[in-house]
Amino acid sequence: MTAADVPSFDVLVAGGGMVGASFACALARLPLRVAVVEAFPFNHSVQPSFDERTTALSRGSQRILSTLGIWEQVAGEAQAIRRIHVSEKSRFGSAVITAREQGLDALGYVVANRVLGAALWDLMQASPRIELYSPAQAVEVSQNSQSIEVTLTGNGAQRLSGRLLVIAEGARSGLRDALGIDATHKSYDQAAIVGTVEVSMPGDGSAAYERFTADGPLALLPVGASRYAFVLARSAEQTESLLALDDRAFRDLLQQTAGFRLGRFGRLGKRAAYPLALTQADQVHTDRAVVIGNAAHGLHPVAGQGYNLGLRDAATLAEVLADGVHASSFDAGAHKLLENFAAWRSSDHRNVVAFTDGLVRLFDLPGTVTGMLRGAALSAFDVVPGAKSELARHTMGLAGRLTRLARGLPL
Repeated sequence: MTAADVPSFDVLVAGGGMVGASFACALARLPLRVAVVEAFPFNHSVQPSFDERTTALSRGSQRILSTLGIWEQVAGEAQAIRRIHVSEKSRFGSAVITAREQGLDALGYVVANRVLGAALWDLMQASPRIELYSPAQAVEVSQNSQSIEVTLTGNGAQRLSGRLLVIAEGARSGLRDALGIDATHKSYDQAAIVGTVEVSMPGDGSAAYERFTADGPLALLPVGASRYAFVLARSAEQTESLLALDDRAFRDLLQQTAGFRLGRFGRLGKRAAYPLALTQADQVHTDRAVVIGNAAHGLHPVAGQGYNLGLRDAATLAEVLADGVHASSFDAGAHKLLENFAAWRSSDHRNVVAFTDGLVRLFDLPGTVTGMLRGAALSAFDVVPGAKSELARHTMGLAGRLTRLARGLPL
């Protein structure tokens, strides 16, 4: 294939999962040619991004998706979160954040990944400016002063050329490594066991629970029809034996961990496990390439911030490109644009990583005195004026400099 035969784009997106697809959708109305490379077809049975797991969308993420025209497709299957209850097993003290306290109708929403994925891919497939290469994977990359080129497998060893490469292919990104962007990986020596469980006392089905225990945290998220999604973090060595438990034994473990705020637990859905680690890229861009989502920051799910942080990456990068696209000398991979993106995102990255990693460390500290201090801190947090509002603003993605998409404004 000669250089003249290589398809040329303004933006190449490596990874068509949750964050990569969201970024491509954010570009759909801009006068840019976009290629999205994804290893799995959307409806593939082992597509890892759009399976039966659920995502807790922050209020800021819901606004971004609404501005993109995606929310209306998923709203009917989304469950509102109006109350968040945080506690530690066998300790006094708890904290509750409510939407009413924040003057909102919801703090966030729970959506099945497959539902959100369908809406994102529908928009990409409908856009004349977005070309999908799937199943395919970008495995080789080369750069020069004017462009960046990737070679695909699964598509006849085809090459694609672009002005900018956006890497959104996950925490273990081969392209990120190939471009010399180093990343640190810290294993938590834990796995997240996920699934759904039926509850006997769901109330209005709008409360989410975070329960910390000596063995690891448990999150319970409402998914409707008296069912809750659970994310149970346990040591890696326990995971296999816990997955091997029959439904009754595993349900009893969940019940013992969560208590009876939701009544008695009933029928369980299918369980699966995923290893947990913290991944941090040493930098978020290099010449004509930028990393977003888990390729830049893979988080522990304890605070439900992973996709929300990645979606803010996507919205910010889209805005940076939109601000320059009408300039006569516009170059999507210009160093100045990527520097602007990195500067905008640095504070949010730093704060969210510190918050999620700090929570894991804080509740992993042993000792009676330490536990009593945590309980006292939770109780104090619940009554200190302004504390909950400040935390709520950050966890809802409404703190700091907001993108136009998060403010309901088109690019």
